[in-house]
Amino acid sequence: MPLEGTCEGQMACSTCHVILPADWFALLPPASEDEEDMLDLAAGACRTSRLACQIELSQALDGIEVKIPAVSHDMQLR
Repeated sequence: MPLEGTCEGQMACSTCHVILPADWFALLPPASEDEEDMLDLAAGACRTSRLACQIELSQALDGIEVKIPAVSHDMQLR
């Protein structure tokens, strides 16, 4: 996967921003307030955006597909 993940899962950047289809998005628990704040800064964010580092994989998510936005903003560089 071409995800940078600069902050190594600490929610300090948005380089792992992914967009999920609505049906997969609905299976995830709601994003935390911290994740929502970081997504507000993500390039190309939309209603079904999430930070990949915050998605806990499980059997229920077997086969999940995500779209990687064409651009990203590394919030650690600001």
